[in-house]
Amino acid sequence: MLEEKELIDICLKHGAFKAHMISVDNISFDERLRDYCEVNQCGYYGKNHACPPHVGGTKDVIEEAKSYNKALVYQTIGNLTDSFDYDGMKNSIKRHSEVSDKIDKKVTLYFEKHLDLRAGPCKICEECSVIDNDPCKYPDKKRASLEAYCINVSSLAKECNMDYIHGKNTVTYFGAFLLK
Repeated sequence: MLEEKELIDICLKHGAFKAHMISVDNISFDERLRDYCEVNQCGYYGKNHACPPHVGGTKDVIEEAKSYNKALVYQTIGNLTDSFDYDGMKNSIKRHSEVSDKIDKKVTLYFEKHLDLRAGPCKICEECSVIDNDPCKYPDKKRASLEAYCINVSSLAKECNMDYIHGKNTVTYFGAFLLK
């Protein structure tokens, strides 16, 4: 089993801006976050196995998350040319996913059972099989977002002594590995 400092160092070594370990008991869950999903601003509601409503009911996902002991929380920061820099946001989320994948490879070596929660919808498949009413092709690889699990990311940032916003022309993404 790795020490907390070693896990944080793995995150930093693989591109996270900051990382912190907390008890899952200190995570703020808010079922009302699903209301944001239901208005479908991101366009993935009902179109991804790892997004609501397919990811599971609020009580179920919160119960699953609370079955873990610790959370390894990390963040990445992307630079934008301005607040409308869609390409910069897209590149930053791609970089966040790459950082997440690298951390996941290390976490998997030490924790057989963990829950990998990320920013944004699952992108394992080019097009999610839920569109054709088919089951998930890779249930062990799918990645839900923190918000899909009703985790209040701004509260999580405060709990981890991380800034939620890093100033003008930046975008910050969060991820967490819930560990037993």
